Amino acid sequence: MDCGRELEGHQAGLPPGVQEYYADHAEVLAERYESLTFEAVYQELLSLLPALPARAADIGAGTGRDAAALTRLGYSVTAVEPVSEMREAAALRHQAVSVWLGDALPKLSLLEGTFDLLLLSAVWMHLTTDERPRAMARLSELLAPGGRMVVTLRHGPPPRDRRMFDVSALETVELALRYGLRLVYQGGGGDRLGRDEVHWSQLVFEKTESGIQV
Repeated sequence: MDCGRELEGHQAGLPPGVQEYYADHAEVLAERYESLTFEAVYQELLSLLPALPARAADIGAGTGRDAAALTRLGYSVTAVEPVSEMREAAALRHQAVSVWLGDALPKLSLLEGTFDLLLLSAVWMHLTTDERPRAMARLSELLAPGGRMVVTLRHGPPPRDRRMFDVSALETVELALRYGLRLVYQGGGGDRLGRDEVHWSQLVFEKTESGIQV
């Protein structure tokens, strides 16, 4: 085990058993992620993105595919990715994304201000039952009134080589509501990488003007 790498993960708030996997497989995962375009993955959601000008944060940005796409669309983007190897892979592919933070849920202690758009693609399922309420509270703080948050959830047997949970859409919607985030869209479908045992939910939330817990 790379003790320095594991320490960095704990400092960033990343759950143990997650960072090592993504660090050790960064290049392979980069090729996999980059084989799909942002437009293909989110084609049903593009009309739901906040109007420009807008500030966006891609949380768990990986190799920067989505952050780069949002930048091209005109958003002011902060990419958040705790795994340094993934950030290095992103730097080779997406120089247009200029703001990167080595931070992670549930704390996201390095993010400042509020955002009109939060994107969490294949991230939420790494959090434990205890971490998810704290993470949702923090995301609600970061989201501007009227802002939107996009969450994708992986469903199916969790892989054995990293920490992951099959978190239901219903649980996520109910938790978001507690922190002033109402559901405005729910969709999903099969796995675009062709894995028969995997399917996805896509959720879009909007922060109520007050943001008060329900």
